[in-house]
Amino acid sequence: MACRIINKRRHVGLQQLSSLAETGRTFLGPVKSSKFVIDEECHESVLVSSAVRLLESLDLSSAVGQLLNEAVQAQNNVHRTGTSTLLFLVGAWSRAAEECLHLGVPTSLIVSVMSEGLDSCIEAVRSLQVPVHNVFDDVDSTKTFSGLESSSGSSCPFLQIPLDAGLIQKEHEVREVASQSGTIYNLSGKPVKTAELFRTQAKAEAGKNTSPTPQTLRSSLLADTRCRKSVLTHSRHFNKMDHNERLSKPGRFPEGHGAAARPACSCGDLVALEAGLSHGDHDSMGFVSEALRLQCQRASGSHQGDCTPVLGFDISRVFTCCLPGLPEAFSCVHPGYVTAVSVPSTSLIQELQNQPLRVVLIEGDLTESYRHLGFNKSANIKMESMKVQQDSSEELWTNHVLQVLIKFNVSLVLAQGGVSERLIEKCTHTKRLVIGSVSGDVIQAFAEASGAVQVTYITQVAEDCVGSGVRVAFWRSVPSSGDGVGRMAVMLETEGIHLVTVVLTGPVTAQTQSKEDRFWTCAYRLHCALKEQKVLLGGGAAELLCLSHLQSLAGRPVNEGSLVCSGGLPNASSWLASSLALYRPTVLKCLAGGWHRYLSTLMCNTASSASEFEASTFIQHHLQNATDSGSPSSYILSEYDKLKSGIFNSDISNKLDQIPRVYDVVTPKIEAWRRALDLVLLVLQTDSEIITGLGHTQIKSQEAEGLLFL
Repeated sequence: MACRIINKRRHVGLQQLSSLAETGRTFLGPVKSSKFVIDEECHESVLVSSAVRLLESLDLSSAVGQLLNEAVQAQNNVHRTGTSTLLFLVGAWSRAAEECLHLGVPTSLIVSVMSEGLDSCIEAVRSLQVPVHNVFDDVDSTKTFSGLESSSGSSCPFLQIPLDAGLIQKEHEVREVASQSGTIYNLSGKPVKTAELFRTQAKAEAGKNTSPTPQTLRSSLLADTRCRKSVLTHSRHFNKMDHNERLSKPGRFPEGHGAAARPACSCGDLVALEAGLSHGDHDSMGFVSEALRLQCQRASGSHQGDCTPVLGFDISRVFTCCLPGLPEAFSCVHPGYVTAVSVPSTSLIQELQNQPLRVVLIEGDLTESYRHLGFNKSANIKMESMKVQQDSSEELWTNHVLQVLIKFNVSLVLAQGGVSERLIEKCTHTKRLVIGSVSGDVIQAFAEASGAVQVTYITQVAEDCVGSGVRVAFWRSVPSSGDGVGRMAVMLETEGIHLVTVVLTGPVTAQTQSKEDRFWTCAYRLHCALKEQKVLLGGGAAELLCLSHLQSLAGRPVNEGSLVCSGGLPNASSWLASSLALYRPTVLKCLAGGWHRYLSTLMCNTASSASEFEASTFIQHHLQNATDSGSPSSYILSEYDKLKSGIFNSDISNKLDQIPRVYDVVTPKIEAWRRALDLVLLVLQTDSEIITGLGHTQIKSQEAEGLLFL
């Protein structure tokens, strides 16, 4: 746990942000170190392996802590990736803002220049976007991935070698691995290639200077400013604009080449993309690949293995079922819906399995006291009853539910919410299976496949609301799939349903939870890449370009009269304009310092550097080379494509064409950057208002005319 002395005479919010963010620095990068969070009162502990789980386990009583938690949760709920980057950049840029304040930079200038700098960085990293079909096109070459299990990472900040470059073959046989040659083949027998991937793009970039001119930069920033009307909103939820709506606006990320006419690809073509997006976690990406293959097979009615055409990756039809207490070897990907039920239902399932069942689908809770959202009780009725009458009321309701189920010959009930324990007991005695806490997407899928109609209350059930053809069976061939906590895994399936369930097992609960989080991270990365049809060069390439770009911006003179010059304030005084020219390089350098800390921490976490000093020296070396080249983006592309480069470790310098390329998804990364800076600037402005107070508002309007309060 990070420890820092809070100076109450300074911006407390920024200090709290940086202190909280420091706790998650070990989660940055592909090599993560888990943490134990210990409760001082009851001395219980929990093992966490991600920024999301860390913040969930901490007692965040302060307003800043709650804002940080909400920002991380918002990133996780939408993208399921980028939370560690967000948490680290919040801390790095909080320190950058503190440094600017210490140097006497006005708050308004910090906000405007940092926003300008990040917008410019986002514009610059567009040159590092790679269309997904460029990755597909290189799969059929003779160049292959080779097992580099002994290499834990590269010394290059923008090329991280996954911990296990050879894709691991699980029990479900996601890949066929040539054990003797170390070459990975798809089912068509063709080896996989990664070399020559960026050669064409690098040549195109080398012929021109990709650094935008001041006029071009100003135009793009003005367009982007108009798109983002409100960067900061004093709200606990920040901007509630949907991220899809934001991306559809002008000035956002352009579609990759060929996005309009996407080339047909098969599951076997995704090997290089999956390896690049796995960030070294090939176990989880293997599950994702198998889930995609099963989904595509069912959607197309094909059984061609890796030759099955990819029609899209619908993650709303993919689910996980965690079963702690079982060996890890039991983890697999299964068609249909797998869930856990209580062990007393074992005998019932044995009687119901392999029989077509009639099903009822309940949208909410299946309890006597449940009322739908928006239900209003009668204000003039006062109810008084004794506990015996309450029990009899629930008993009457339970008997009525059983009568309805018997009337329509219903053997299976799926409820989206909770289910009355008394009802479950009675239904079990009458050979009827009731399962609660079922996802709404699962309910919808069974409604479409079985012909059932979802109802809110059991009293609404009619003959046309009952579905049919659902089959229930044990997840494994023998009923030995208990998770050690009184639950049994069962499988539900019906003809025409396209659900896929990833069953994750492990001896420890924290381990299965971590496996589930890592699976969804890989799944959302692949989903986003296929949806956007573009990826970013990973391994720190985008961050290195941002760092170089900000240093270049800091050295440029500011043109008078522009909106950027006035810090985004059209009515700013000449004093503010001159202050901007004075402080702008300082703010940009502090913002760039956040990227520098990001890269150095990333290298230290992956053991690419023994110390932050060594990492910093290495980064400065590449920054100088990028500056001397005249085009930093072309330099980065060429280093990715170069086969004989002295910047890599000598023991793998002859295998660079066999190393899987590392990719990042575009939108989640950009949104993590924006959320991090938005949070820092929100806390900065709020702190400034608290410190300044309302004293300046007591000045008469005549005296305040022509003054701008910072």
